Amino acid sequence: MNEHASASLVPPAPPEEQIAAFYQPILALDTRRIIGYEVLGRQLDGDSVRSLGPFFTDSRVPVSEQIRVDRLLRELAVSKLGSADAPPSLFLNLKPSWIYRHYKQTGELHTLQILDRHGIDPSRICIEITEEEFRGSFFELNEIIDIYRKHGCRIAIDDVGSDFSSYDRIAQIRPHLLKVDIHLMKRSANHDGYLGVLRSFSTLAEQVGASLLVEGVETRQDLQRAIQIGARYVQGYLFSPAEPEFRSAGEFSPLLEEELERHRQLLHRTEQYWTDRGRELYRSMGASSIGSELEEAERSGRVGVANGPESDAADRILEKWLPHLDASCLRVYLCLDNGTQLSSNHVRGKDGSWHCEPETRGSDWSWRPYFIPHLSRTEGRAESKLSPKYADLSTRTWIRTLSIPVGRRLVLFLDLAEPAL
Repeated sequence: MNEHASASLVPPAPPEEQIAAFYQPILALDTRRIIGYEVLGRQLDGDSVRSLGPFFTDSRVPVSEQIRVDRLLRELAVSKLGSADAPPSLFLNLKPSWIYRHYKQTGELHTLQILDRHGIDPSRICIEITEEEFRGSFFELNEIIDIYRKHGCRIAIDDVGSDFSSYDRIAQIRPHLLKVDIHLMKRSANHDGYLGVLRSFSTLAEQVGASLLVEGVETRQDLQRAIQIGARYVQGYLFSPAEPEFRSAGEFSPLLEEELERHRQLLHRTEQYWTDRGRELYRSMGASSIGSELEEAERSGRVGVANGPESDAADRILEKWLPHLDASCLRVYLCLDNGTQLSSNHVRGKDGSWHCEPETRGSDWSWRPYFIPHLSRTEGRAESKLSPKYADLSTRTWIRTLSIPVGRRLVLFLDLAEPAL
């Protein structure tokens, strides 16, 4: 038999006695305890333990054989759950095409039958819809997934960020959990763009009423990133690989509490830094008389209309303040309280010098999420306010925007670099 023919042989399914369900813990940051386990297939051969992942992704293996082995794994896992004194939740991976095909052929859902046979409350089960190319009716698939939901199962979409878990499908399925693709987690370590994408998934989860689960947490730095982006659940080798037995629910509580405390301290330092910066800049404005000059210019009508002599007057006043601003100030501009920009942008260059961008006069910034909340005043008193951290449109660096109301309708804005604390 030549090498070509050998390579085309169908890999055999592992013997049934060698198939085992292993369990990787999933931890909740709010309770700091193990709340469940992802069920993963393993082949045991003497002292050797091999993942069944390649078996399930090998296109040469008949789908019927993959489904048979997968059902055996689910049976083993649910049976173990039934014998536990304080049963955790189980996260079961199911391919959309398998669910769809079996229900279309039989009108039954095999997992629900297993749960019924072992007397397991479906609320203990989270169905993970795994990534694959699905060619059936997505509307019908969604109706089938709803049957799991109505029985009490939770629904998770795995590998968020992959082709399968596109936003329209997330919106239709309305999952309880979004599971972030491990590769995005890794790339975020050295690339702010990926970190921004991860933050967007946290926002997406909030908007669809889901929780964010970050997998692939292998180091404390990974855990900090997961906390920073708003993950509720975490999973990975930092805690444990997949194992044949459940662990004590509170086994990793000290580790989680330590990293949560580290995160809290960082938030406190950040909050204090920005509180101090806001006060410094407010005092700087008063010491330089910029505030009083702008108020006088507004009363006299010299400032108040974009594009024209009024904008020139606003620029001349702001230019007096620029030498008093430290290197963290990247951009300064003046707006009306309706969002219309009166002045030019005054932008700090890489060499530290300032240059003027008059083409920004007349821009409307009221669409910015932070703009309207920044206009509120307490008992008639102007207060400086700070935006959340975001990536600057021009430089892509992380910045915050400080607003200082001035006079009756003016608002001074400063874009400030986010420090590394």
